[in-house]
Amino acid sequence: MSEPADRDAPPPLAEAVGGALGIAESVLPSAAFVATYTATGQQTQPAVIAAVALGACFGIARVVRRQTAQFALAGLVGIAISAYVVSRTGRAEDFFLPGLLANAGYALAYAISIAVRWPLLGVFIAIASNRGMEWRQDPARVRAYSRASWVWVGLFSLRLAVQLPLYLTGAVVALGVTRVAMGVPLFIVGIWLSWLILRTRQRA
Repeated sequence: MSEPADRDAPPPLAEAVGGALGIAESVLPSAAFVATYTATGQQTQPAVIAAVALGACFGIARVVRRQTAQFALAGLVGIAISAYVVSRTGRAEDFFLPGLLANAGYALAYAISIAVRWPLLGVFIAIASNRGMEWRQDPARVRAYSRASWVWVGLFSLRLAVQLPLYLTGAVVALGVTRVAMGVPLFIVGIWLSWLILRTRQRA
């Protein structure tokens, strides 16, 4: 029996990024940090307060609208960690350090998962679709998930390659701009490229 045509289909893009509110949650706190930092003459404390307050507002908005707060909570935890790091070092560019470390960790995790033939993309899709790990018994699907997982290795590595030099030179505004530009848009590109690879395997 052939597999359903949408067996490895990604979730709708709006759902994958948390909808319009999810996009705002991923973009606006960092933008608020950079804008406040610039407007206050490079003061880190008000910039941190603005970012954390905005993240908290998104969490409250999720609760009021009776929506899942997972996106807001995840973002708020990330902002809180970034705020803590800045409060300890006093360096505005350190607001972006946790994100850089996360991208390095994700790239490494995806690469290792490919090497041990447990490509993370396959694992995530199996969990999201509640279909189990039977795909690992199909060498063709393992290869397809491995190729698609390389997309995410490249995505996280590209973020790191562009943003790390900016971090090392203390280019806070440029960091904020690239974080927004390489956030949701690049994530959507990653989903689309992964789906193209998996769809090609299905047709084969």
